Amino acid sequence: MDHSGTINGMSFKDYSLWDSHCGFETTHDGPLEPLLRPWWEVGVNYLSVNTYFDPQPWTEAERVLASIRKRLPLEVPYCRLISKFDEIESAKVEGKMAITFDIEGMNALNGQPEMVQHYYGLGVRQMVVAYNRNNLMGSGCHDEDIGLTRLGRQVIEEMNRVGMVIDCSHTGYRTTMDVMEYSDHPVIFSHSNPRSLVDHGRNITDEQIRACADTGGVVGITGVNLFLGEEEPSPRTIARHVAYVAELTSPENVGVCLDFDPELEEKNRRGVIDGLLEEGDGTYWPRGAGYDRPVKIMNISRLPEIVKAMEDVGFGDDEISGILAGNFMRIAKQVWR
Repeated sequence: MDHSGTINGMSFKDYSLWDSHCGFETTHDGPLEPLLRPWWEVGVNYLSVNTYFDPQPWTEAERVLASIRKRLPLEVPYCRLISKFDEIESAKVEGKMAITFDIEGMNALNGQPEMVQHYYGLGVRQMVVAYNRNNLMGSGCHDEDIGLTRLGRQVIEEMNRVGMVIDCSHTGYRTTMDVMEYSDHPVIFSHSNPRSLVDHGRNITDEQIRACADTGGVVGITGVNLFLGEEEPSPRTIARHVAYVAELTSPENVGVCLDFDPELEEKNRRGVIDGLLEEGDGTYWPRGAGYDRPVKIMNISRLPEIVKAMEDVGFGDDEISGILAGNFMRIAKQVWR
């Protein structure tokens, strides 16, 4: 695809691109290059690779991280594992895409707050509190919302100390409000959309969005059709969700994080998503919430169209630069150690 088109007087290739969470499931032995190539081809400078989510055994997080850290430099030479914020720019100068990792759900800690430091050492820079269902630290968005637990507060303290970004996507309302009140650092919703636009349990309320902004945080708009309220995700609708958050807070408190999965079409063909619903007995993805409908996610290759759609709703160059990268970058620079 040609990304040289002019947008707001700027060429698309002049924008920095930051993606705080990929949607594909990483395994200890699956090929990495086909998964990462779409981000590389569109020109993404930094990608956080998802390495675990709560339905899995907690040991899978360590297994996957150990494998990727060994294989990534060998299998994907255009990527560079980084540990410090300044290395993002040096990777860009080298012509490489900077990579860190994220974890979706604190089951990965096995009830031990000290595991935060361990995962940070393995390259994890971001962690979700709870993935859809409750865990020892707090509540998922599709479960009874008990709020942040005492153990959860200990984990938040440790994440603040270590320099790991707290992510409230997939997490219950009361728990997120507790987290944002308790954390000393900015909190993000890496991939969550406004509930005022689409009333779904995975989306977040205006109160949550404002509270996130009050911490200095960012809400990343996801490209999943179910959370956008349409069968086929469109750049225009994504821009509408971005604009809603920006108008409610400011353009500095919103980003784009599509949750894209390059293997989604094949998974749909093989019924993998239906299989997950059956295996989990509807607990993590309750059928009444629409997860049994076909899942479609905006392809990362359509970022130039999303930028054009943001221009059409009135965003300027500086605002778009922040939404594409600068806003999440600000948080990483502030939080990472």
